[in-house]
Amino acid sequence: MNKRAGAGFYIFLVIFVFLVMFPFIWVFLTSIKPVGEIFTSFKWFTSNPTTESYEAAVTNRPLMRYMLNSFVVSTVTTVLAVGCAAFAAYAVTRLPIKGKGLFLGVVLAASMFPQVAVISPIFNIVTELGLRNSYTGLVIPYMTISLPLSIWILSTFFQKIPFELEESAKLDGASPFQTFRKIILPLATPGIFTTAILVFIAAWNEYLFALTINSDDVWRTVPVGISMYQSEYSVPWGDISAATVIVTIPIVILVLIFQRRIVSGLTSGSVKE
Repeated sequence: MNKRAGAGFYIFLVIFVFLVMFPFIWVFLTSIKPVGEIFTSFKWFTSNPTTESYEAAVTNRPLMRYMLNSFVVSTVTTVLAVGCAAFAAYAVTRLPIKGKGLFLGVVLAASMFPQVAVISPIFNIVTELGLRNSYTGLVIPYMTISLPLSIWILSTFFQKIPFELEESAKLDGASPFQTFRKIILPLATPGIFTTAILVFIAAWNEYLFALTINSDDVWRTVPVGISMYQSEYSVPWGDISAATVIVTIPIVILVLIFQRRIVSGLTSGSVKE
């Protein structure tokens, strides 16, 4: 018998949502304050809201160029990482390969390496290949981060698909690739969407590799570009807050569009047949 949630639950839910959203709310309220009020007043709301910080954020720095760079790098990284991970996860979970557990363990261990531990060799490789200040120069190190995690996540989804479907396809004469394309891939769509969203957001927010490899302002991504708003003697918090709101909107829209697929992907692995 279903029980209705009490008032305490809704109070807790409101407090929880407020705490989660508080940083973004504060940034947004800061972005619409006049510059003089940001440093002289601690009030939540301003009586003179303005968009001057948004105008300055777009005109003082090439914010649109930063967003384009992040979008291109994140999209290419997502497509390559999820595509390669799908084949690798299918091989280690559905095909009779020896040492699959060891392979997954190595993949998981690779994803645990901190970025600062691998930044030096990756920087040297990218420099020797002449790929600094380019999209390719960022996609390569981003793959080292996203590919192991993508393989591990997709493996959990592929393992939940009944093997009987694959055996039926083999009896009908389907090859392993045909089985993967026509049976496994469609059934694993929620997991693939979830993995793609996670990889895209991780690539969009990455900072260390983008700061080190692409030093030219034309090739900088959003996190690095926003950090460059500050000068030697001042920090334009209004411009930074406005830029933060602007670059957050695409991610929010992306999550809202695919929220059903994301929830479906996150919950499908927890249900046993």
